[in-house]
Amino acid sequence: MKTRSRIQVRIFILLLVVSASLSLSAQKIPLVYKVENTGAKFAKPALPTLDQLPVIEPLTDPFVWSDGKKRSVKFKDWSRRRAEIGAEIQHYEIGEKPVRPDTLTASYANDTLKVRITENGKTLILTSKIILPEGKGPFPAVIGIGRGSGSLPAEIFASRGIAQIPFNFTQVMAHAQKRGNEPINQLYPNLTHMGAYSAWSWGVSRLIDGLELVQKDLPIDLKHLAITGCSFAGKMALFAAAFDERIALTIAQESGGGGAAAWRVSQSLPVKVETLGATSHVWFMESMFQFAGEHVSKLPFDHHELMAMIAPRALLVLGNPDFVWLADESGYVSCRAAHEVWKTFGIPDRFGFSIVAGHGHCQLPKSQYPEVEAFVEKFLLGNTSANTNVTISPYPQVDYIRWFDWWGKGKPAFKKN
Repeated sequence: MKTRSRIQVRIFILLLVVSASLSLSAQKIPLVYKVENTGAKFAKPALPTLDQLPVIEPLTDPFVWSDGKKRSVKFKDWSRRRAEIGAEIQHYEIGEKPVRPDTLTASYANDTLKVRITENGKTLILTSKIILPEGKGPFPAVIGIGRGSGSLPAEIFASRGIAQIPFNFTQVMAHAQKRGNEPINQLYPNLTHMGAYSAWSWGVSRLIDGLELVQKDLPIDLKHLAITGCSFAGKMALFAAAFDERIALTIAQESGGGGAAAWRVSQSLPVKVETLGATSHVWFMESMFQFAGEHVSKLPFDHHELMAMIAPRALLVLGNPDFVWLADESGYVSCRAAHEVWKTFGIPDRFGFSIVAGHGHCQLPKSQYPEVEAFVEKFLLGNTSANTNVTISPYPQVDYIRWFDWWGKGKPAFKKN
């Protein structure tokens, strides 16, 4: 009995040491960055043609480098690996996101931020009528796509002293773009093939540039920026945050196919959902559609990796299974896979998902308020006691592990029963 007691004590001490080690590790991992892209210095990986790409039927391993020669779960390697994923997404899916132009100015007056971007002798102006709380600030802020709080209730932010910054995406590209004839194409006439999600992500980044330039006049806490949107704007929020590391918190609401849902998983579902072949052609590059149908397994990435690009920053994914088109079962599997990245880095509480039925599209029900409020409290207001360990879904029967059970084991294949 004494021997058993000693063993139990040793196990308990070991668990305490491991827990303390993970906690210390998490403290060293940033919540946000000061620059748009920490991986800008890395060279692009090889980007093979469709014929040259291997078939990978389960979800791709986010820790395997693009050349397949190395796999690393060390956080010090993540900046390089996420840069590879970003290069693949731009090359195969949305098109190149232009870098910040040399000529960019901003002003703030009459509650309105104006950002002037000049390139190729042409100027594009972004305007945002900002809702500031009372007081001196600096204030944490949410960039809402379409309006100040996106499709989330404004009270969640206003009641907490959080500024609201609407992103007027049509000033960059229309919802149903006419290729080559959008405002951004005046600045970049050679990028007529770009998808809307590349253009809109560029616009969000330029808006943040503007916030940086007017800090003396507009008291925004740039270490605590969030972005949110719903449906097509939920996809936009994911892409914008994946490609701009200055965003501390992302709340992607009902983003569906092309958002949180994984193209591979959606293709496998027995119901009609937003698969790669069925999504909007103007939101993505036309060349992406070569991966439609049976060719989806040749994509060198999937959207669990789009979400993973946001790590180590915070991400909350909201779903609504009442709308079948959103492919929320696929989104659930994709979220489970993406969560493995945050878990691997010892920061599982920075990612959460809540898939809840019984409400209209883009209408947050009262039952989902606690999840949203917890992420806002912790990652915009610094309330570390807020519980962001959120994994809510109606899919207890779904075998999500089969989609990534092969990670770290070599050959990409589904495990045989």
